[in-house]
Amino acid sequence: MKITVFELDTWERTFFEKLSPLCDVQFVDEPLTVDNAEAYAATEIISPFIYSTLNDEVLGRMVDLKLIATRSTGYDHIDIDHCVSRGITVSNVPSYGECPVAEHVFALLLAVAHRIVGAVDRTRRGDFSLQGLQGFDLCGRTMGVVGTGNIGRRVMEIARGFGMQVRAFDLKPDTKFAESIGARYASMDELLSTADVVTLHVPGTPATENMISDRQFAMMKKGVVLINTSRGSVIDVRALLSALSDGKVAAAGLDVLPEEPAIREEAELVKSLFQKRYSLEDLMADHILLRLRNVIVTPHSAFYTREAIEIIMDTTIGNIQSFMDGKPRNVVRPTGKT
Repeated sequence: MKITVFELDTWERTFFEKLSPLCDVQFVDEPLTVDNAEAYAATEIISPFIYSTLNDEVLGRMVDLKLIATRSTGYDHIDIDHCVSRGITVSNVPSYGECPVAEHVFALLLAVAHRIVGAVDRTRRGDFSLQGLQGFDLCGRTMGVVGTGNIGRRVMEIARGFGMQVRAFDLKPDTKFAESIGARYASMDELLSTADVVTLHVPGTPATENMISDRQFAMMKKGVVLINTSRGSVIDVRALLSALSDGKVAAAGLDVLPEEPAIREEAELVKSLFQKRYSLEDLMADHILLRLRNVIVTPHSAFYTREAIEIIMDTTIGNIQSFMDGKPRNVVRPTGKT
């Protein structure tokens, strides 16, 4: 079988080389897009990361495609309905990032709480004054955790370790777990109105798009801190800019942005404006957020530890091998189907 692996760092290639005796494996540094899809039309298996946009236009050019083995838990970058209609199997990596992503939440939060970025920048200039660097304790504050899957539950545990009170919201609450660590579930409205810190851990789906917008910001406590390591689409970035400007949100730590793929490459950004593939307003909002002193943005790197990458690679290769053996695993189904 012909396999094409997209968006792969050089050191990661060794994981896939074990498939070489069985398959024709090729590596592509860039994402799969409508501009290059035709060059890989003959491939039967592809393994993309999240910056490959596998929509109807792209997949329509992959005439021999049989399996998409995405190296991610989320699959909002893949048109699942198109795949089902053509009998293309989609597999994912169900779990790999609960520890690194949860830890990154607190890296962002501590950076905000202790003004780490400004403090480091100041001392590098030889300025050791404390003016403007006063932070706040996490201990005793309330963290609101929206979404309590593997990552959300780990965040709850760490928050309790810091001495924080924890309120959680999920459509399927795990009350036994919450009780075991001294946390509790609440309605979304109660969580938003009582939390000092709100952290988001929900998938990127049509149901979660802009789930944090003007109405939700209006309910929050003045001076709240917002953390997002899930998907950029879950926050209305224009509403966030407004909330930051009027002080409702004191600071934000973001590992994701809604128009992230376009921002990554200047050429992609310019092209997107002409092709109207992205929202110009959201792109502008993203660029403003990148420059605000009370906003910390990291490049979707929360998951990026050696341990997590090894799990991703081993699971993905196992998904490919199982598919070739006629026993596909970790198969993604359309929403609402089993």
